[in-house]
Amino acid sequence: MAKTLNVGIVGTGGILWAYMDGCRQFEVLNVSACADMDMARAKVRAAEYNIPRVLSVDDLLADPSIDIIINLTPPKAHASLALAAIQAGKHVYNEKPLGITRDEGRAILDAAHAAGVRVGCAPDTFLGGGLQTARKLIEDGWIGQPIGAAAFIAGRGPEGWHPNPDFFYQKGGGPVFDMGPYYITALVHLLGPVRRVTASAQKSFPERIAGSEGNRGRHIPVEVATHTAGVLDFVSGPVGTVIASFDVWAHNLPRIEIYGSRGSLSVPDPNMFGGEVKVRLAEQDQWQSVPLTHDVTVQRGIGVADMAYAIQSGRPHRASGALAFHVLDVMQAFDEASERSQHMVLESTCPQPAPLPLGLMKGTLDA
Repeated sequence: MAKTLNVGIVGTGGILWAYMDGCRQFEVLNVSACADMDMARAKVRAAEYNIPRVLSVDDLLADPSIDIIINLTPPKAHASLALAAIQAGKHVYNEKPLGITRDEGRAILDAAHAAGVRVGCAPDTFLGGGLQTARKLIEDGWIGQPIGAAAFIAGRGPEGWHPNPDFFYQKGGGPVFDMGPYYITALVHLLGPVRRVTASAQKSFPERIAGSEGNRGRHIPVEVATHTAGVLDFVSGPVGTVIASFDVWAHNLPRIEIYGSRGSLSVPDPNMFGGEVKVRLAEQDQWQSVPLTHDVTVQRGIGVADMAYAIQSGRPHRASGALAFHVLDVMQAFDEASERSQHMVLESTCPQPAPLPLGLMKGTLDA
């Protein structure tokens, strides 16, 4: 029986609800404190979610009772907060991305290795029923040998509705760094690590116009590519296509598809834990839905719970720092490939995350 580990959350913004709901599904996690640079907001959010203590960031990091820090700060602060948590002897689980540059990601992993603590990172949506079912179908040979993949992230961008949209168009934002972690992590989960990438990327418009209440009409400078078309060569052989765009008004594209020697697999939205999984085999004339093999009711926080079990048992955790760094490496390589007009051979790799066992009781994971 795994013991309960105490969790402190730094950052009480919009994603807090999902982590609170998700972490509380697992007895191995006890959210015992939160912190935010905005103490007034932290107090309101703590009362809303019955978090027992509100501390300053420094006091939370120094608290000897806290085992794991969940880092929900903005992307530009991910690395500095993670490094401070590691220095304080805490395991840390970052919201995505791990950092906004390779150097930041590498510094986090190196510091954690030296300190003997674990690093985890979102997304953990690949641990939901949709993507776990897709993984099992591939490994059970339903579509034969995988030969290709396609992933599409296409929309008009968040400036029309988001209350604070500026960071989406600053370094560490854009469609690749904002939504890419879900899609690239899903592909690595399904097909294993990437060997080489190339891409073309452009900043389609020099500025965007905010549309949310209180921001309407404000001009937002664009610092990052907003339309990227990339190619992934996987170590295991398949070639993948990725389009990530904040410049598309409408489309009829799938989320993710995997193509094999015997058929094709339609993979649900990797930003969600469930969704419909479909296959169409060579001899079939239409797509067939497949019942999900794993739990779809889990939420963000399952990756933290998996890390908590792994800390105690010594096994690898699935939403790992190594996986997140590899995804970060791919994303940065997209921009570099476009700037240099060349393929980029990746220096990083990672183990393909282990699939979840079948038949887990709700609120538990394998030790």
